[in-house]
Amino acid sequence: MNLLFKIGFLEISIVNIIDITLVSMLLYQVYKLLRGSVAIKIFLGFLSIYLIYLMVSALKMELLSIILGQFMGVGVIAAIIIFAPEIRKFLLIIGRSSILSNENILQELLFWRKRETQAFNINPIIDAAKSLSGTNMGALMVISRNSELKFYAESGDLMDAIVSKRLLISIFNKYSPLHDGAVIIYNGKVKAARCILPVTERDVPAQFGLRHRAAIGMSEATDTLVLIVSEETGQISLARNGKILHNLSFQEVREFINDYLTGVDIDDKFEPVTVYERNRSKSNRSTSSAS
Repeated sequence: MNLLFKIGFLEISIVNIIDITLVSMLLYQVYKLLRGSVAIKIFLGFLSIYLIYLMVSALKMELLSIILGQFMGVGVIAAIIIFAPEIRKFLLIIGRSSILSNENILQELLFWRKRETQAFNINPIIDAAKSLSGTNMGALMVISRNSELKFYAESGDLMDAIVSKRLLISIFNKYSPLHDGAVIIYNGKVKAARCILPVTERDVPAQFGLRHRAAIGMSEATDTLVLIVSEETGQISLARNGKILHNLSFQEVREFINDYLTGVDIDDKFEPVTVYERNRSKSNRSTSSAS
């Protein structure tokens, strides 16, 4: 063991430093995942009890150690039940960031093929968004570059049709039986329409309705870019990794979609949904002070 230094009776080695660093990173990621939800308070409660258990065990307080030890044994099972949605979300995040998440990875490795870009002509998407926005018709489009999202596609009506402006407008026409839900677009095709998306469980500003909540939830669970057309205002938004950009111009939408499809990292350009709540509060306070 490579000993670095000693603090009293504690011997600190390189392995200990790496161990502490990795645990710190893991706890920080768990905190980010639970932040903004009720589950964070339960997690902090479990963590506090565990730290107390470690302390009383180190101090040789046998009675408390037995009581808290029994609680921790049952607490692990209880935590799995309580945090089931968060655990599922955590595993989805790990899975989608893994190299194995690409459905074509085995084929690429076996045949040594160069990975082809998934970029395609996005003009029909932009043109349809313009028309839908101009007539205040709500829309929800999930754009994927790595996966056909079969699980979500099968929740709606499978189509496998080439993307076109008229097709998207006809789907989201309020008199169409397919308008209630999302379309999934992959590799230049509308894979399915009327799809059901997971709704985010986080607190979302009141200005965002169910369509925006579903878009944020889908972006949390999958490696996709989700386009939203607001039915109330006609404004265009994009959701990515649980974050959102609101009231975008069509040129900005075009640039973001092109960057996403060509593999450019756009995550840092998106803002947490809480930013919009703070901005709204500031504008309300300024309006009140002005009056």
